[in-house]
Amino acid sequence: MPTSPLLKVTLIQTSLVWEDINANLHRFNQLLGTIPKNSTDLVILPEMFSTGFTMNAKLLGESQQGKTVSFLKEHSKKLNATLTGSHIVKEDTNYYNRLQWVTPNGKIKSYNKRHLFRMAKEEKTYTPGKEKLSVTLNGWKICPLICYDLRFPVWCRNKEKYDLLIFIANWPEKRSSHWKLLLQARAVENQCYVIGVNRVGEDGNKIYYSGDSMLVDPKGEELFHSSHEEIIKTITLDKNFITGYRNTFPAFRDADNFDIR
Repeated sequence: MPTSPLLKVTLIQTSLVWEDINANLHRFNQLLGTIPKNSTDLVILPEMFSTGFTMNAKLLGESQQGKTVSFLKEHSKKLNATLTGSHIVKEDTNYYNRLQWVTPNGKIKSYNKRHLFRMAKEEKTYTPGKEKLSVTLNGWKICPLICYDLRFPVWCRNKEKYDLLIFIANWPEKRSSHWKLLLQARAVENQCYVIGVNRVGEDGNKIYYSGDSMLVDPKGEELFHSSHEEIIKTITLDKNFITGYRNTFPAFRDADNFDIR
């Protein structure tokens, strides 16, 4: 796989149609159609991008070979870019809030959300994941996580030496201050770039989302931030910045060792 100090990442912040897979896939088909082929390396969609953050898993759960995964594979190939986002997956009697990492050659890696949002009773509906996902893209090591995971620094800790930490979310506007603060905290403590991609608009439970999708650099500086509006934004990240900062301020060398059980 080719390596590059630069990585082009495209964030899609948009509203979602409540519990309507076909309508959401149609909408993302339009949005992805505006991105030129070969113009980006990675496209990031929000959490549960095909349904909204719903607990109606029995009605909306799909197989790993269902229409949402087929959609991601199709558009990854069209754009010649990796696509990632989460949706509801049913396996046997279990339902997962599953992030898919889909590459242009059709290969897929997955991450099941570890921390389930009990205030929405997510843990009553979905089965938690047990393992983080670490992927490599153009020589960049990346860790993609989901929404509520952001609140748990031990789970997010950079033991895998990743360069980019991603959070996809349906994070309500009423706690947007937490979202912004924690994205910066994860960047500072892990000395990596952090991207948060959230949705906008109101869902079927009358919960409003302000987006506040962000890019934060390893020093905690906000490089991009968008609230309330639908946006497609492509940003170029420079790995040399991470290397230079870690060399001059190697706090990671003093991090505590630990195991998650």
